[in-house]
Amino acid sequence: MKNLFILCLFALLLSCSDGDLQIETIDFDSEDIEYCDDVTVGVTTVLFKISDDEALILVLPDDVLLNEVSESTITSEIPDDSSLTYRLFSDDVDSDYFCNIIPDSTPFVEEEMEAESGYVYITTTTDDSITYTHEITLGDISFVTSENTRITDLSIENFGSVTTSTE
Repeated sequence: MKNLFILCLFALLLSCSDGDLQIETIDFDSEDIEYCDDVTVGVTTVLFKISDDEALILVLPDDVLLNEVSESTITSEIPDDSSLTYRLFSDDVDSDYFCNIIPDSTPFVEEEMEAESGYVYITTTTDDSITYTHEITLGDISFVTSENTRITDLSIENFGSVTTSTE
């Protein structure tokens, strides 16, 4: 009986988590795209998606959103042109965290990963030559964790759409 108790205790100690964060998938498809100010052309654009205590931040260079219909899909390479960052926070986060000039001190970032490769695809359409809709999708995104584990099981292909205007 004593041996069984020691075996159970040993198994319990081995099965306890050491507190390391384990990020297995990144899923933001059901979340809406957000931004702080009106999206305009000709400036660097920061777009983000929030899911409770996680955020996915996309930074587009100033030359990819244009007020003109795209004849073909515009491609922006990550990390050369655009950047994509995943953040895991200590608690739920909201858009104020990203939109305040000085972010709140809490929640704090527990894990941050920059995408090491991938593409941003943008297709622009218009119905009236005044308002332009930019459909943004992501492809071949690859993150590497601090433990050198590659995360490619991503569900973030359809990032969302934003509109710009000539007025």
